[in-house]
Amino acid sequence: MNDSRREALEREHRPEVIERRLRAPSRGRHLPDAILGGIDGCVTTFAVVSGAFGAGFSATVALVLGLANLLADGFSMAISNYEATQAQREHVDGVRRSENHHIDVVPEGEREEIRQIFQRKGFTGETLERVVDTICSDREVWVETMISEEHGLQSGGLSPLRSALVTFVAFLVVGAMPLLPYAVPGLDTTRQFLASLAVAGLMFFLIGMGKSLVYHQPVLKSGLRTLLIGGGAAGLAFLTGHLAQAMFGVGM
Repeated sequence: MNDSRREALEREHRPEVIERRLRAPSRGRHLPDAILGGIDGCVTTFAVVSGAFGAGFSATVALVLGLANLLADGFSMAISNYEATQAQREHVDGVRRSENHHIDVVPEGEREEIRQIFQRKGFTGETLERVVDTICSDREVWVETMISEEHGLQSGGLSPLRSALVTFVAFLVVGAMPLLPYAVPGLDTTRQFLASLAVAGLMFFLIGMGKSLVYHQPVLKSGLRTLLIGGGAAGLAFLTGHLAQAMFGVGM
């Protein structure tokens, strides 16, 4: 590790910087919602474009179908994410009520759970007992520790509305990109499709790169992986449209 990188790490681990970082909201908390919405939005609209091109539909039909799917699927996905996050939050609240009840009824049993949890982490003897006493002296800390350590649940930062909005916006913004070439006049259908293909590929690659920067993954590998996933979905849609056109003679 070079000196500049070591100095940067040392600055990041000063007590006051650590305190600020731990108090601040997690910057990546809603990143999965944005990634999910962006990838699905781009896959959805480009799949429609690919299917329409494979079936021989006109650019107007492809654009109309793409916009309709963009809005309908984006709204549906946002609602689904809202319900999923809300269900998760309700589950955590239920576990919290249950743990509070257990502390009221069998406090020594709950203390023993804390003791065994931290014993498995390597604490023993007087140190273990001090940890147990410290945690159990604050009821809120006690309950939150049980939620995270015993049940493996995230107890904070769950916002169903925010998750839904992030998903919906990412779906619309990224999903609209493959449709842009179909709004450009003067291009024939083949050029519109090829331009849409290039835009969709770029979106998939950028999403993968953005994900890698936050989760500290190899940039190129993550970008190519996301590109292959999106390309596979688009290829399946193109093949379906082409086979439908060959079998049923659809086309406009």
